[in-house]
Amino acid sequence: MNIYVGNLAWGMADEDLKSAFEEFGEVTSAVVIKDKFTGRSRGFGFVEMTSDEAGDKAIAALNGKDLKGREVKVNKAKPREER
Repeated sequence: MNIYVGNLAWGMADEDLKSAFEEFGEVTSAVVIKDKFTGRSRGFGFVEMTSDEAGDKAIAALNGKDLKGREVKVNKAKPREER
């Protein structure tokens, strides 16, 4: 399951994001999206979990919770629309 995580703290790294989700199941990948010009965080990221059950647990537990001083928004990632 691919999960969107928004309103991340600016100092949040990929590893911080991964560790926040690992208690709910196996994390395949965790990426904080960065600005391609400045290299700074854009304040959101994506976490890929191996099972939908683990993903649903993580979403229920972490949505609206405080991670590094920011209340994060967590939900299923929606596929990009065709451009």
